[in-house]
Order: sequence, then structure tokens, then C-alpha cells
Amino acid sequence: MFTDSDLQSLLDLAVRAAEEAGRMLYERFHDSRSLSIAQKDEGINNLVTEMDTAAEKLISDILSEQSDIVFLGEETGGNYDFSHPTWVVDPIDGTVNYAHGLPIWCVSIALVYEREPLVGVICNPNLKETFTAIQGKGAWLNGTAIHVSNEKNFQRALLVTGFPYDIHENPHGTIDLFEKVLRNGHPVRRLGSAALDLAYIAAGRFEGFWEVSLNPWDVAAGILLVHEAGGKITSYAPAEEVHVSHAKPEIIIDRLLATNGLIHEEMVGLLGF
Repeated sequence: MFTDSDLQSLLDLAVRAAEEAGRMLYERFHDSRSLSIAQKDEGINNLVTEMDTAAEKLISDILSEQSDIVFLGEETGGNYDFSHPTWVVDPIDGTVNYAHGLPIWCVSIALVYEREPLVGVICNPNLKETFTAIQGKGAWLNGTAIHVSNEKNFQRALLVTGFPYDIHENPHGTIDLFEKVLRNGHPVRRLGSAALDLAYIAAGRFEGFWEVSLNPWDVAAGILLVHEAGGKITSYAPAEEVHVSHAKPEIIIDRLLATNGLIHEEMVGLLGF
């Protein structure tokens, strides 16, 4: 459907949208504690600020230059079937951090078709870092090629995870798995931004990431980054519950596992399947 030239042009458009939104968000970040904040229905800590809405509109306006591509945003919604090329957008991944003045958040944009991310951008204005990827062409940080970590020793692996908004209900044994990983002696971080978690796997800063109950906008760009940087992405759900092919990157939102590939099987074993 898209030529290499098409995908490069679409990536350039997505980068422009992500970086313009990132600049706008960064300008208000110093005053983020004064923002208008609302609580979503999904959980007590699932927040939306006026800047989420403003950033998503800015991104949508820029991406609408390609009017034949569907738009799916965290704040405005859209179609999940991906039967048509779809922009998948999280205007602020890490809204709770943003609203509390914690500089761990980003803008995430991916172009997805038939559940495969074709281009991806994750922009972190706080560190002036823009991660990009095109399916089959590689992954980059500020224009320099990146690759996952070459750490083979599982005990030295630095892991990262996140918790769903219904963590108090312990979905899929999330709390139990977290305790299991800690008791196994692994250092674990929890940033509060799945998109950054995945970007940092791609850049070799973490070796492994797992999380449950994600949304397409949380992971679409990050999954492509990890895949193109040489990592591995699967679900850690029981095999009979998984109905995706991993020959190419696909959107996985339930029990996602992403690693540098070298510790993947040990991670699967630790998580219990």
C-alpha cells in the first residue's frame, strides 16, 4: 500500500506533529500543577488535562494533511479495527506524571495498518529526544541508529514495568508477578509511561518490559521501535490465548512482553508461562 518514499514522508509528518505538540506541552509543563484536570471513568488515577486535549487537536490538525488516513487518539477515540491505515496517537503518555510536574512523559504517534505499525515516533521534550522507526528500515534516536542491549546475563538485566489503573483488583495476578520478579532479585523500575519504557528498551537502557491492560496508543510506536532495534515482542499470556503472528511487529495490548531478545525466554519463564 505504501512505498518506501511514502513511509518516509509519513514519518516526517508524524515527527513534525509530535515535536510541535511536545514544544507546546513543554511550555506549559512548568505550570502543570495549575492545569484543569479531570478523572476518567477507568480508574481513580486515570487523568486527563486540558493539555492532553489541546495537544491531541494540534496533532490531529497536522496529520490531517493526509486526509485518507483514519485517526485514533486517546482523548477523542476512533476505530480500533485497523482495516484502514490509522494514526494512533497518545498526546501525553504519562499524564499523571505531567500533571504532577514529574518530567517523565512523551508524545507517541504511530501509523498502523492491519495491526502492524508501519512508522512510529516517540518524542520526549524533557530530554530533547525523538525516537523514530520505519518498518523494515531500522530505529533511530535523534537521527542516529539505535539497537537493543547486548546483555545476556538475566541477573544483570534492568527491567521496567507498569501498573493498570485497576491495580487494586490485581488483574492477571499483576501484583503477584511484580513480587515474584522482585523476590528473584531483579532491579525493576516503574516510570509511568509505557511508550518511554519501550523506547528505552529499543535504545538499550532497559533489557525487559512487561505490562497488562494496555491500549493501542500506549504501545503502537514503541512496539515498532523495539522490533526495528533488534528486540523481541510477544504476549506472556498462555499460548492458547494468543492469536497473533510475531513474524512482523503487531499491536499487543494484553500481557505485553518486550525484551532485548537475549533474555526473552528467561523472562517468559519468570512470568510463569
